[in-house]
Amino acid sequence: MSDVKKNPFLEYVIAALSLLVIGVVFYVSVFGVFSDSYLRVGMLLVGGLLIILSGFGRSRNLFDRALLSAVAIALFLSVYQYFQAATQIETGLYFLSNADIWMGLLGLIAVIELTRRSVGLVMATVAGTLLAYGAFGHIAPGFLRHAGISTEELMTVLWFSFDGVFGRPMATVVSTILIFIVFGALLELLAIDVVLVRLAMAATGRMRSGPAAAATVASGLFGTISGSAVANVVGTGVITIPLIKKRGFTARFAAAVESAASSGGQITPPIMGAVAFIMADVTGMPYLTICAAAAVPALLYYGGLFVAISSAARNMDLPEEPRPSITFNWRELTQMGIFVLSLAGIVITMVGGSSPAYAGFIGVALAAVLGFAIRPDLLSNGQAWLKFVRSAGLISAQLVVIVGAVGIVIGVLNMTGVGLRFASLLSGLADDQLILSLVLMAIACLLLGMGMPTVPAYLIIVLVMGPSLQNLGVPIVHTHMFVLYFGVLSAITPPVALAAFAAAPIAGSSPMATAFEASRLALPGFVIPFAFIYQPALLLGTGFPLAESVQAILFVLLATVLISRACYPRRGKSYMVPVGLGLAVALIFFGPMVSWIAAIAALGLMYVDRLDINVKNQTT
Repeated sequence: MSDVKKNPFLEYVIAALSLLVIGVVFYVSVFGVFSDSYLRVGMLLVGGLLIILSGFGRSRNLFDRALLSAVAIALFLSVYQYFQAATQIETGLYFLSNADIWMGLLGLIAVIELTRRSVGLVMATVAGTLLAYGAFGHIAPGFLRHAGISTEELMTVLWFSFDGVFGRPMATVVSTILIFIVFGALLELLAIDVVLVRLAMAATGRMRSGPAAAATVASGLFGTISGSAVANVVGTGVITIPLIKKRGFTARFAAAVESAASSGGQITPPIMGAVAFIMADVTGMPYLTICAAAAVPALLYYGGLFVAISSAARNMDLPEEPRPSITFNWRELTQMGIFVLSLAGIVITMVGGSSPAYAGFIGVALAAVLGFAIRPDLLSNGQAWLKFVRSAGLISAQLVVIVGAVGIVIGVLNMTGVGLRFASLLSGLADDQLILSLVLMAIACLLLGMGMPTVPAYLIIVLVMGPSLQNLGVPIVHTHMFVLYFGVLSAITPPVALAAFAAAPIAGSSPMATAFEASRLALPGFVIPFAFIYQPALLLGTGFPLAESVQAILFVLLATVLISRACYPRRGKSYMVPVGLGLAVALIFFGPMVSWIAAIAALGLMYVDRLDINVKNQTT
């Protein structure tokens, strides 16, 4: 960033390209897609250039700059060749020339390299491996071998059609998702994230866990808009983590709270880090159905975090502190109102039948009009505007490039059928046993999702793993939610826990220790996906009677509390761990009769535990 500031011309070009991206996003949100080819391919070109120029600004290494230049040339040439050939390909009477094939390959390599620069080696390696598999998989061993794909067919699908890089994920992102990236950047410009942290501090001031609980609230609120757990950690963690440490918690625990809470934002409606719109598009279910289905599990996830944090604070014997004196001036109160009204505007517009993109535009318009009305000083703040424009542009560019890499993966999987064969293998290993299939699928989701942002992780995993669950009779929404949860939780699961690794340097803790602590805190989150498979009425709006939904919510709520308490048992009460976990299993995985007996036993156990605490307090 500092190098970019030293080069005014480079800064100007990056800002101009970012403004172009934002302008296109606004146009598409209001007037719709003007041309599929020009929108998808053009956004990839502009996004790639933004990442390349940003890399030039940061790098002083001559070899790195040479590589960036080569990527830029490859991207230009491949896009030019796409437009040269695309029109004729649409007629169905055109066969790719050698130049087309080589330019297409250059484009794919450029996308993979840009992905590496955007989100690291993991996603780039996955895309590169699948590309190589598409070309050479006919010599692979065993069930991985495919019938063989010609180079011309591979390039046609992956580069010169809407089934690869420029496929459905790219279409959804450029036509629907990017407006919400702009929305999140605007909220940061208006400093609404800071106000949310203060609001959370005021709301949780009487709790023993104090700032840790506040971090959970603030990160959950802002995380639903942010499409990245890592970005959420960095955005709110710089405020919350020092406060948690100041309260007396260890650095490891402070970082774990922030990473677990930030990851949960991706499963929290109404936006779910933009996954809600993608899931609605992929499943064919209405957006509001997805939001209704996601609501209760998200509340249970954060409820489990609250209980675990409270239990940990109780064991630390933290001193009681008076409620923090946090007052809000009229401007801050209005900023809170802007956040609520903007989200309400998005949901109401969607309910009215408008497209998600137009709803996002309404949210941006409301936030801008109301925000600048109370912060007119920002209108003349050039540095703040530059930060907003660059943030929205670069994050959009990264997302476009990433879904381009996802398109490579999806294209190869569709051509080779390896995803379906993998699902069949999984079903064979599990011998059609649902619980064993779920466990194997959860492990595979965690492995496939490690190192990836939420959107590509969800898309890749659901394509590979989804069919095996649906073959066992699991409804489509439940299947996609199961996959999404474990894709999200991979961000805190060792050994590649990106959210935990982002929080650790802020706290000054060990990254791996932070990941294990975050997984411990979020343990109910690893169980909740199993719960809505065995208690399907837990997902509201999916066709189950209200009485069944209330019963399922009660059972899973009690199980969540028991699991969270078992993660941090009271001193001298270690027997509560096996008893609590056993009751949690009985509540979720068995029939209503066993679950009701377990519910009564769980309530009795909690009453006895609470009675012991009161007796202890009276004697001290």
